[in-house]
Amino acid sequence: MGLRSARAAPLAALLAALAALACTGQPAPGPSPLVAADLLIRGGTVYDGGGGPPYAADVAIAGDNVIAVDRGRQTSARDTLDARGLAVAPGFINMLSWGYDELLRDGRGESDLRQGVTLEIFGEGQSPGPVNQRVARELLARGDTAALWGFGEALDSLVARGVSLNVASFVGATTLRLHEIGADDRAPTAAELARMQALVRRAMEEGALGVGTSLIYPPASYSSTAELVALASASAPYGGVYISHMRGEGDRLLEAADELLHIARDAGVAAEIYHIKAAGADNWGKFDALLTKIDSARRAGLRITADMYTYPASSTGLSSRFPTWAEAGGFDSLLARLRDPTTRARIEAESDMRNPAGVLLVSFRSPLLRPLVGSTLEKVARDRGVVPAVAAMDLVVEDGSRVGAVFFSMAEENVRKAVRTPWVSFGSDGGAWTIADSVPVSGTHPRAYGNFARLLGKYVREERLIPLEEAVRRLSALPAANLQLRRRGRLLPGYFADVVVFDPAAIAERATYEQPHRYAVGVRHVVVNGTAALRDGEVTAARPGRMVRGRGARQAVPSP
Repeated sequence: MGLRSARAAPLAALLAALAALACTGQPAPGPSPLVAADLLIRGGTVYDGGGGPPYAADVAIAGDNVIAVDRGRQTSARDTLDARGLAVAPGFINMLSWGYDELLRDGRGESDLRQGVTLEIFGEGQSPGPVNQRVARELLARGDTAALWGFGEALDSLVARGVSLNVASFVGATTLRLHEIGADDRAPTAAELARMQALVRRAMEEGALGVGTSLIYPPASYSSTAELVALASASAPYGGVYISHMRGEGDRLLEAADELLHIARDAGVAAEIYHIKAAGADNWGKFDALLTKIDSARRAGLRITADMYTYPASSTGLSSRFPTWAEAGGFDSLLARLRDPTTRARIEAESDMRNPAGVLLVSFRSPLLRPLVGSTLEKVARDRGVVPAVAAMDLVVEDGSRVGAVFFSMAEENVRKAVRTPWVSFGSDGGAWTIADSVPVSGTHPRAYGNFARLLGKYVREERLIPLEEAVRRLSALPAANLQLRRRGRLLPGYFADVVVFDPAAIAERATYEQPHRYAVGVRHVVVNGTAALRDGEVTAARPGRMVRGRGARQAVPSP
């Protein structure tokens, strides 16, 4: 062998090994040449996201990329994380996060970071942008934060402040409606719809993942199916996904699913159901039919998936129990109607007040009402000597907000069925909280602190509904593939180094409905884009999060 060939042999062997890893995700045979890394995660059991059996390996990272996943490789590294006795997996993707406002206030997002989440997905109807004066007025009336910026600008501004986690978003159809129509209960004109489609195209070029809707809430509930097809169609050339809190999750669950399938088919896009469920005891028996309907559509070639939170209780505003027409014109219009005796009587008669004992009050804007946190709507109504609908209307008026509540409306067995469904990923539908000097004054649903840890602790370790390697796949590779994310969701050479190291025997939720602001336990390290954001269970000073853009974006993912 000549001198040149001898020198080339180690490089050729390394390239062959890397190629084998990229194809299979399994340790490649053959020589293990020296690899220079910035960070080495040593001694763990790797669950690479592909759903196959785990294997013992070290994970070598250079810059923001995984460069090797192998056992016994000689590696020099500037820094090392000890993973002995622990699982090493791709960072988890939170398919539905409401953490934007919390991350603006404190970029650590510890409620998710401490569960192994490395990517937050926003956009259930409402997205951080585009925001004009009309959108801002409505957001402020509802008690939300608002700033005037475009879609990409909103996420870039968040990242510029410094965040521990990556962020991405759908463009929200509610935000688009407010931008062009306001909160009125009417169809858009042809010109307004054209402008909404133009906003979709602009957002897709700036990195949106697709169009998100929340069709049980005004003003989104005023949208027709044709309007939604038009918006989703505008995203289709960019590879956009239509993702939806469907128009019904209870009495009209199956009809709402039909609408989602219709939109996906006519717009030519993939579609996902937000937090799949059957709400209300009368509707629990429909869940099997829903799964069958989606399986049938998938076999017919539609790209339909869903996500879920791992709890039998939902959470939203108490005002969601009022008829949707009551909020036409915006939240201030709702308050005016609730103060008018004639309209108030009509709202009372048409409100859905089934099972008030299962409605837990968790969040108020007014300090005077915060002592009611932890009470049920039934108890407050009884203490005030009124019926539940009147108590609900009074609380919304007195607080000047939608009033945060938890609704115990789902069957635990249906939650288990969803956990066992291979095309379902996971989203908290909660904020990204950090407990700094004290517990936040606002209550919340425990899913914000425990959704992913509950999956791995309760449903994987304790109930053994699915094996750990399948849970990891559905926390990482499945949502990354559904969203067509570049080089995310797997532990393979060339992928971005988003990694979680956790103890499968110890990971668990600690948040409860009574005390929701409690961090999960069991996650040791979290690496985001090659940098440790959580090390030995403690948050570091690094803020390595980035905006992750959809595949149709004009702008590439920014370099570090």
